[in-house]
Amino acid sequence: MNSSKIDEIRQNVVKIIEISDDQAGQRLDNYLLTRLKGVPKSHVYRLLRSGQVRVNKGRKKPNYRLETGDKVRVPPVATAVRQQKAVPDAVLKILGNARLFENNDILVLNKPSGIAVHGGSALDFGIIEALRTMYPGQYLELVHRLDRDTSGCLVLAKNRTALGHLHRALRTAGNNLDQAVVRKSYLALVAGLWQQGEQTIDLPLRKIRRGGEHRVEVSDDGASAVSYFKLVQHYASASLMQVRIETGRTHQIRVHAAALGHPVAGDTKYGDVAFNREIRKKGLRRLFLHASDIDLPIGGGLSIHAPLTEDLSQLLDTITS
Repeated sequence: MNSSKIDEIRQNVVKIIEISDDQAGQRLDNYLLTRLKGVPKSHVYRLLRSGQVRVNKGRKKPNYRLETGDKVRVPPVATAVRQQKAVPDAVLKILGNARLFENNDILVLNKPSGIAVHGGSALDFGIIEALRTMYPGQYLELVHRLDRDTSGCLVLAKNRTALGHLHRALRTAGNNLDQAVVRKSYLALVAGLWQQGEQTIDLPLRKIRRGGEHRVEVSDDGASAVSYFKLVQHYASASLMQVRIETGRTHQIRVHAAALGHPVAGDTKYGDVAFNREIRKKGLRRLFLHASDIDLPIGGGLSIHAPLTEDLSQLLDTITS
């Protein structure tokens, strides 16, 4: 079958699914999106709004947390199943060499730039699909996301218990001193000479669509977004920053940096065209944003460091000399 051919598979019966211990704790919408692969997200939410999906014979909101023993009614749906292209061996080799940590509960990668975490309508595969090829039969779910062009620490759960534990920790405020939180730190090269030392950025963000493009902007009616910027080193026309985030909004660091007049190097969406042109001459071919460190509430606490990728290290050497 041609890889682009889409087969319509129709499930003509209502299904009543009893939630197991492993499935408990998930949001109802996330459970349905995982179960109904190929169904557009908009259709899944339409099923929820219309009451066609029910839990224990009653309507529930998308953010309802499933409990063990819940009986979920799933109506007949049409799912578009596309034959997935094989993941190239070169990509599998890169990911195989990207492991930073692995045990029975989690897998942590130094994610390469340029590979999305999820496949989509325009992408044949993402990191999660590639890893499922490498770990056939193994439960694997993303604990969090990184933008396609961001490299660094990416955590995946190998069982439902670990996923639930880490998701709860992610929902805890990032500046909470409690052990049971996830703390993430990034390295970003930004335009200009940063003069503020350490600075807390508290600017709410909202997603918009402008000119057919999805963007994020600072807005008083947006969602809370807090970032902590700390200068690491000055270069001739740029600054290397350590950035810790209390919230994990889409494009948060990139939009906050741009709002302060110091956009991230290589950012084609929110960046400075002239600065990007100059830094490209120095060898930068991507966004300079790297998830360098992550602290996880596992055991007595687990700290994982992802070294800068070779291209970013070489760039810093170039602009230092």
